[in-house]
Amino acid sequence: MPVAHHVLQHAHGPAADRVAVRCGERSRTFAELAADLVAGAEHLAATGTCPGDLVALSLADPLDTLVALLAADRAGAVGLVGDPAWPVHQRAEVLHALTPAVVVHVPLPRGHGAPPPPPGPTPDDAAPAWAGFSSGSTGRPRAVLRSRGSWTGSFEHVSRLTGTRAGDTVLVTGPLASSLHCFAAVHALAAGASVELAPTVSATTAALAGADLAHLVPSRLDDVLDALDAGVPSRLRTVVVGGAGTDPAQRARAHAHGVQVVAYYGAVELSFVAIDTGDGLVPFPQVEVQVRPQPGTSLGEVWVRSPWTASGYLAGATGPLRTRDGWSTVGDLADLPDGGSAAAGDRALRLRGRGDGAILTAGATVVPEDVEAALRPVPGVRDVVVAGAPHRRFGAVVVAVVEADDHPGLRAHLERVARATLAPAQRPRRWFRVDALPRTSNGKVARSALGAAVAGHDPAAQVGDLAVLR
Repeated sequence: MPVAHHVLQHAHGPAADRVAVRCGERSRTFAELAADLVAGAEHLAATGTCPGDLVALSLADPLDTLVALLAADRAGAVGLVGDPAWPVHQRAEVLHALTPAVVVHVPLPRGHGAPPPPPGPTPDDAAPAWAGFSSGSTGRPRAVLRSRGSWTGSFEHVSRLTGTRAGDTVLVTGPLASSLHCFAAVHALAAGASVELAPTVSATTAALAGADLAHLVPSRLDDVLDALDAGVPSRLRTVVVGGAGTDPAQRARAHAHGVQVVAYYGAVELSFVAIDTGDGLVPFPQVEVQVRPQPGTSLGEVWVRSPWTASGYLAGATGPLRTRDGWSTVGDLADLPDGGSAAAGDRALRLRGRGDGAILTAGATVVPEDVEAALRPVPGVRDVVVAGAPHRRFGAVVVAVVEADDHPGLRAHLERVARATLAPAQRPRRWFRVDALPRTSNGKVARSALGAAVAGHDPAAQVGDLAVLR
């Protein structure tokens, strides 16, 4: 967590007695939060944590998680947040693959009112300061490593584009394991704003009356707009939306309540790529964007050159991030603009999904092969292919096409396995059966045809007789 230094600065200034973070009935002022993070850092150091160590956090309470992240940063370590929703076996696989130096299972010691020390020298921007998961990781965990500067260097731009000010209350509407929500929290603290941790719909609705800004995914934006339509009191002036695009109807509803919508496109590996304040996606400040033509398609692959990109994956893991000559991509596709470049001043960037078949659902990136690996061993399943289908609230939903005979009860068995082995975002929401999956001439499953069929892009795709799985 790369902002412990910022919190200590606020603790020694006029913001010291202002609330820094609140979650339900619990809250900490900047002075109390600073004392807690220092006490936590001292505890980590006393138990053997060294600068540069990976510290895995497995805490259910988001406020305790935030304090532990700040403590790890103060200790010079790299905090890594696990998802409380992960099944036990998935958490075990992550820890086995990444071998962190420390695993924090219980809240760290508090400062008990002790005055925090001065902030000290400014930390090194090039030092590793945070690691987070590419959402949807499962049997092949991919933890992304970021330097301090790759986060903090963008703060000034984010404050200006979103209108975040010291003294604001910023609503963080999801788990800190998501880089979207984790960034929202640390940026708010660095800006001197108060963070309201509200990871459930009910908590978000209850916090609207006191929030100035909210960071959320499109599905949670619908929940907020429903609450505003119902007359829930609010002073909200800006919502910052990541994870998928917004539609004109959402923007119109927000505008009717005097709420500005700021949407952005990015990835855990790339951070901010483009931002939309109402006129379409344009490159984020200091980011260059190219849409490079792809053979056999009218679309191009999005490449970026940016100071905000990640350092890579931990533990030698592979993932969608590719780099070449200072440019990076995760395989996202977009319409080809004139000249093959989507630089500032050109027409807005129009995204068209992931070239590797990854599914972006409610802010989580689901890798189809991970879901297929969990479902394929189920008795009666000869093979399975996972794709995404468009969904207005979530951007897309996961769809499974199962090659199997027509056995009653197979779907129920598959759903039990999905609940036991997959994270919520990875679980298929629609199920189809086919006698034989379509295959190419070399025997591989024709993923593009299946994806086009289930997404509704090509109803005439030759995929056999799809039937709803019972």
